[in-house]
Amino acid sequence: MTETEVGVLLVDDQELVRSGLRRILRRRDGFVIVAECGDGSEVSAAVATYRPDVVVMDLRMKNVGGIEATRQLQASTNSPPVLVLTTFDDDQLLSGALRAGAAGFILKDSPAEELIWAVRTVAEGGSFLDPAVTARVLTTYRSATPAAAHNPAAANELTSRELDVLTLIGRGRTNTEIGSELGISGVTVKSHVGHIFLKLGLRDRAAAIVFAFDNGIVAPGEATR
Repeated sequence: MTETEVGVLLVDDQELVRSGLRRILRRRDGFVIVAECGDGSEVSAAVATYRPDVVVMDLRMKNVGGIEATRQLQASTNSPPVLVLTTFDDDQLLSGALRAGAAGFILKDSPAEELIWAVRTVAEGGSFLDPAVTARVLTTYRSATPAAAHNPAAANELTSRELDVLTLIGRGRTNTEIGSELGISGVTVKSHVGHIFLKLGLRDRAAAIVFAFDNGIVAPGEATR
């Protein structure tokens, strides 16, 4: 695997689904399937062995589901980001995946091009929320988040540059894309992101997207790619 290729761990209990994903996430498009798992119980060991750049995770599996597997991964240091891939248009399940630490979600009936975009975006440190269900899922997620997500006055603590960064996070941009759009270095972007999380009391980018969505910093349609 070269430095420019994205290493992907596929997690789904259906071989047919994994086969379809392999055909979409091709090496010629910059992806390498480093390993596959048929259950969430296998994920932590596979990540430790193969060190993927991103995990594409099914939600419902026989033994350990995607939410619990994501939670276990996020409890460890330097864990790869997780993109939830599901057939279930279930607000509670998808918001639960975000609370567990998933970087985004996409429905299995999405076009191949959108899946490619989502996997690459999440692998590069961004978030991807399927536009078909974003507004509803964020509303459900919001009901279980800390009070900071409901506090528009908290945004007044941000500098104008931090607000710019938060806006772009809300639109699903990666740190690299944020740096390019604002003309600042990646190190500076990371510093701003850290300050935003600290000032707003947010845990991760999903919570930042909810805050931006909930407080009118971005419109619902902008909170996706």
